Amino acid sequence: MKQHSILLFSAMLLGLGACQKGEIPNLNTPVASEIITNGTKEQIDNLAVAMESGMRPTLNTYFDAIGIQGREIYRFSGSEPRYTTELMGTSPLDNNTFYTTNPWASRYRVVRQANILMDAVNASSRLSANEKKGYLGYAKTVMAYQLLIALNMQYTNGIRTEVKDPNNLGPIKGYPESLADIAAMLDEGKADLTGSEIVFPVSVVTDVTPAKLLQFNRALAARVAIYRQQWAVALTALNESFFDLNGDFNKGYVHIFSANSGDLLNPVFLPQNNAGEQRLAHPSYATQIAPGDDRIGKATLRAAPASLDGLSSNRDVWIHRSNTAPVYIIRNEELILIYAEAKINLNQLPDAIVALNRIRTGHNLSVYPGAASQAALITEMLHQRRYSLFAEGHRWIDMRRYGRLNQLPLDRPGDKVWDKFPIPLPESNQ
Repeated sequence: MKQHSILLFSAMLLGLGACQKGEIPNLNTPVASEIITNGTKEQIDNLAVAMESGMRPTLNTYFDAIGIQGREIYRFSGSEPRYTTELMGTSPLDNNTFYTTNPWASRYRVVRQANILMDAVNASSRLSANEKKGYLGYAKTVMAYQLLIALNMQYTNGIRTEVKDPNNLGPIKGYPESLADIAAMLDEGKADLTGSEIVFPVSVVTDVTPAKLLQFNRALAARVAIYRQQWAVALTALNESFFDLNGDFNKGYVHIFSANSGDLLNPVFLPQNNAGEQRLAHPSYATQIAPGDDRIGKATLRAAPASLDGLSSNRDVWIHRSNTAPVYIIRNEELILIYAEAKINLNQLPDAIVALNRIRTGHNLSVYPGAASQAALITEMLHQRRYSLFAEGHRWIDMRRYGRLNQLPLDRPGDKVWDKFPIPLPESNQ
């Protein structure tokens, strides 16, 4: 897999000037404006590398914040008490602190970089039409993914989907409208990637081709479709993705990290049995897992339990097993579960059971023994998503989508499960 080495120019783009509205870097800088109007192929490639690399900062904050809400994890930190107070619901969420402002700023910074890249590509006389389509299709796919992450946190508070002009931002739109815009952006990316040429570095997948980036785009489109309850649309997108009912669960697209100079280490990694910063499995993960389920290996026993603020766990989250381990964006196991969900909601229950049994038997379990009803299979599907996608950023969103947040455990008197995060203060002031 390719290394995310960031050239000096790309590093400059990551820190362009003072932040404007919504923490989006200013387009109107000499460096950016010169490249937009007269960029070389190397400079445009650097823009693409910077855009892709920018997806990785604050992933730990995002996964921790929504993992705590989904009661998948505890996050213990001697220097940050808000993991076990505000994020667990003992006091209101803060609209001007690290868990709100940092993920928002990071995601919109990438969106801004994607817009700069698209402007530079559209203005370039050095690229063929099909080469331009490759850059544009990938930029729109990345932009849609970043907006989806922001929307996952904001939910009904909504997000801005139109931010091309930092001095004239579009309105904050509601949840359905934002999802529709994200789906449309992915469709535009699909159209661009069709018949394109990829002549720039890409690290989310090995041996990159236009077809592979198109499959990435369609996999994300399937995820968005189930959020919109568009079940037939989800199945169509799956058929155009890398979905393989009998394939490797872990085939997919990833963020890459390394210890090389100028690169990032995996920010989500914490060692087992760590005495300081700790990311722990919620106790219910182990107590509610079926006997023999090999997914217990995602929550390994500690040498000694860890406790803080009335919370305790004896298991570490063990998803990322080194500081250079990749972080999955989307993988085939999720696509199989999307297929099952769509089939259930279309009342095509035998197909859904086949998919659920693929997950079950793939994790050392017997075939599904329960009722072949829509309600029972939804519960089974959510259960399998819980264990297959543990700590990958889905449980809270899944329970919210099905109106089941009240089924998540409350560990102490006064704890709450929030359904959304507040819009960051700098953004709400606009």
